[in-house]
Amino acid sequence: MRKRRLRGLRARLVVAFGLVATIAAITTGALTFREARTGVLQQSQDSTIRQLRAQLNQHAAELAVPPDEPALREFAHDMAATESQGSWRVLVTYGDLSGSSAPADPFTEVTPALREAVGSSRATVFQRVRDQGRTSLVVGMSILFGGRDTTPTATGVQVFLVVPQTTEQAYVDALVTAVERAMVAALALAVVLALLAARGVLVPVRKLRLATRRIAQGRLDTRLAVNGSDELADLSHTFNETAAALEASVAELRDMESRARRFAADVSHELRTPLAAMSAVTDVLDEDAARLDPDTATAVRLISEETVKLARLVDDLMEISRFDAGAAVLHLDEIDLAESIRRTLASRGWTDTVDTELPPPDALRGRVDPRRLDVVVANLVGNALKHGDRPVRVRLSGGDAAAVIEVRDSGPGIPPDVLPHVFERFYKSDTARIRSEGSGLGLAITAENIRIHGGTVRAANHPAGGAVFTVELPLRRDESPEEGPS
Repeated sequence: MRKRRLRGLRARLVVAFGLVATIAAITTGALTFREARTGVLQQSQDSTIRQLRAQLNQHAAELAVPPDEPALREFAHDMAATESQGSWRVLVTYGDLSGSSAPADPFTEVTPALREAVGSSRATVFQRVRDQGRTSLVVGMSILFGGRDTTPTATGVQVFLVVPQTTEQAYVDALVTAVERAMVAALALAVVLALLAARGVLVPVRKLRLATRRIAQGRLDTRLAVNGSDELADLSHTFNETAAALEASVAELRDMESRARRFAADVSHELRTPLAAMSAVTDVLDEDAARLDPDTATAVRLISEETVKLARLVDDLMEISRFDAGAAVLHLDEIDLAESIRRTLASRGWTDTVDTELPPPDALRGRVDPRRLDVVVANLVGNALKHGDRPVRVRLSGGDAAAVIEVRDSGPGIPPDVLPHVFERFYKSDTARIRSEGSGLGLAITAENIRIHGGTVRAANHPAGGAVFTVELPLRRDESPEEGPS
């Protein structure tokens, strides 16, 4: 369930907005932090260098060259004292001599590379040094002598200033905290915007899903309200057009199907009267066939057989039309299922032809429609005798909830490509065979009779050979169908 939620549109929108907001906030924060940090440090650096130059210009004339160590130390103290907060640490060197504002200070920030850079350049040299978690600005420059009209000459005196950047580091830390807070706020805002956007997208999509589900349930008059002119509104408009076209097509198909069913039922009904008359005539002719010449007798028997087949086809069509019209009604009665099967076989002369495996009398009883059960068993056994080989076996089993009837033959079985279609109307496995001995509706009628009982029927091939039809019938029903003519 969790993975399914993460694959949802809402989750994807929230994640996408969150990622975009995070990337944008990080990028903006990084750029802002870099510019602000550079500005703070640059301002501090420029201010320190200007102040150092001003003090050197003011006190350099007081330093005798070449100086001794006491002079260097006094000069360093004078330079450090000019800073009101007392945060300056000054180191003055002249060759191997040095003097500092704090004699015990090792001045580890003044690296050999910085000393060499100051000695080789007349420009001001500076660098930032981080030592033991503290950042300091180190500025170094040489004291030059010379007037405006002469080239300045180096005195060999080098001044190094170490200024702790505690205040600047505090500014930078505060800036980092502000950027982090801005990122959190931006991410929260992105999530809120994502939820709002997801709602704006998902509400129409959810309505579309519900409408599609109603269409699938057969409510073809379902329509969506079209609001706005965006892509979702176009989708809703297209859905409405599709639903309207589908409703019209289904209505037309239902009308055509209804007319076809009514036509089949009307034709079947109209054929019953002339067929009844034809059957009576053929019965009389059959009785006199023995006194007719051979050719006439053969023609009479052929007419009689075809009339019987036609009468059976009309009866089957009438039965199918009742199922299609929903007019087929069960007349339930509690009967002994084994005895019903025995009567079906006996009435058709199959008692000695079909092997049975039935429970004792009254061992398996249930509420079914006896006439329809007779049709089911007769159609399945007749199909096995006609299309399979003997012996044909009928087996009845079950319990309190359902009964299972199995009809198995010993023939070659049903081809795999035919199995899915055996209960279809007028289906022929051999397309070249234009006529069959039956009506082609027997198994279809069997399936319909089982269906209205609430049962199921399956066709398969037995592992030992032959086809096997399995019927499952519920023996008790919670609600008895309304009885009526069928």
